Amino acid sequence: MDKPSCVCLKEGALVGIGNPLLDISAIVDDELLKKYGLQPDDAIMAEEKHMPLYRELMEKYKAEFIAGGSVQNSLRVAQWILKKPHICTYFGCVGNDDYAKILKERAVAEGVTVHYQVTSEAPTGTCAVLVTGTHRSLCANLAAAQKFTADHLAKEECKKSIEAAKFFYASGFFVAVSPEAIMQLASHAHNRRHSFVMNLSAPFVSQFFKEPLEKLLPYVDVLFGNESEAEAFAKAFNITSTDLQQVALRIAAMPKVNESRKRVVVITQGCDPVILVENGEISLIPVSVLAREQIVDTNGAGDAFTGGFLAQMVLGASYKTAVKCGIYSATHIIQHSGCTFSGQSCFADS
Repeated sequence: MDKPSCVCLKEGALVGIGNPLLDISAIVDDELLKKYGLQPDDAIMAEEKHMPLYRELMEKYKAEFIAGGSVQNSLRVAQWILKKPHICTYFGCVGNDDYAKILKERAVAEGVTVHYQVTSEAPTGTCAVLVTGTHRSLCANLAAAQKFTADHLAKEECKKSIEAAKFFYASGFFVAVSPEAIMQLASHAHNRRHSFVMNLSAPFVSQFFKEPLEKLLPYVDVLFGNESEAEAFAKAFNITSTDLQQVALRIAAMPKVNESRKRVVVITQGCDPVILVENGEISLIPVSVLAREQIVDTNGAGDAFTGGFLAQMVLGASYKTAVKCGIYSATHIIQHSGCTFSGQSCFADS
């Protein structure tokens, strides 16, 4: 599997939908987090009090601009693993501005087909990435990203991409924007017996968007989350166990429209083993542990994990192999600034 054969890779096999954001990333101190009421390793939506943060990062710190947005990151990583362009297609909304051009140029250069909805009502969204040591705090100002409307999916180029795809991926973040659009893709995947994959994305999704999440969950074939996201989900959905393995089993057993295909649940735990639930059974898959000096920042690690996993799904690999590729991708990404990579991918399942 060092170099996937292009014969088995169908263009447009994977469709993703999410919030395209330009990351404004900087190494900061704890005082800046306190100033804006932010926590290390958290992800929140910006409020009015956070708006000065973006300019402060640019004016007072050595800020980098990195093409971001959770789903777009994952698709870029999937393309890096797959080594053949145009396997992944991305939907999201941007402003009519230079930030949107940067995002599109980066995505297209890395092989992703982009079908942005463009709005003149708001600028392209940004995400403040505050790096403290090996921790990162995300504060997203969705702006144009939250202007996405489900009717964009009815455009001819989007319809063609949806018809071509066999795998569909949505972030939990996007539940706050257009649950209708996600449901369209989820229903389409179910009707065609394709795979619908979703990520819990952040604790606030389960906390504040339980109702739309509950409607989508029966369509989810594969669900991702980290420890804090799984704990927030358990609390919101009245799962009383605090044991993450038991939580994963409970999530996998929740109602599903296609009962013949059991839900797969994947919970990452930082440097602890990844929890994989498949057919109601738990596997613990160890993570490669890096020395502290090898880690540049952890921003994008979760997106990279998902991207590596999705790439193996497209290739028809086992879920255990998909987890290992996710670990490989995340391990590579955290040795770079933001969700960026260098050289060719060389994943091989040992």
